[in-house]
Amino acid sequence: MNVPRHKRAFVASLLAALAFAMAARAQDAPAPRETVTTSVGGKKVSIEYGRPALKGRTLDQLMAQLPADRIWRAGGDQVTTIKTETALLLGGKKVPAGKYTVYMHVPAEGNASLVLNSDKGIALIKLWDKAPSNLANEPWPHLEGYSNIAATEVARAEMRPGSAAPPTQMFTVAMAPTSVGATATLSWGDRTWSLDLVPAK
Repeated sequence: MNVPRHKRAFVASLLAALAFAMAARAQDAPAPRETVTTSVGGKKVSIEYGRPALKGRTLDQLMAQLPADRIWRAGGDQVTTIKTETALLLGGKKVPAGKYTVYMHVPAEGNASLVLNSDKGIALIKLWDKAPSNLANEPWPHLEGYSNIAATEVARAEMRPGSAAPPTQMFTVAMAPTSVGATATLSWGDRTWSLDLVPAK
């Protein structure tokens, strides 16, 4: 089939643009990783997470891209994890000491919830065959859908909404001690979400 020259040129330029976009994406610097720690009942609790930046976008624009189940990875790149040396009480459920992946359920309306799952994530190389060698075996969230790991969900607890002033350009997790444990606060843009971490009796 003969394709007109102007159409061949258009297709070639389109493919070149797509290749450039994919190459630029591949070279994006990964979200910086950070670990925050606190003490609950005299035991260490830590959260490790990636810190994505807004980069000129609004939080509403980003959250509008969530899948139908409205589950967000609660960070950037590798899975966000919480490691606790003591059993915690979250959302009325006892969470045994251990390490869990962290997600957020962010409904279109109503309060967000923190979600803990015993699934450890999936190696990046299984999601992207061109993964850089230093990240190839790092655990990534199940981007194909949370329903695949819903059966291993450990706890889900509603978080208290708040406002961040000034707004935070990079997603931030902080933990502060309280008289009964600690409070974890997640901040991004002009919003915060808080949850109390208390030892399970």
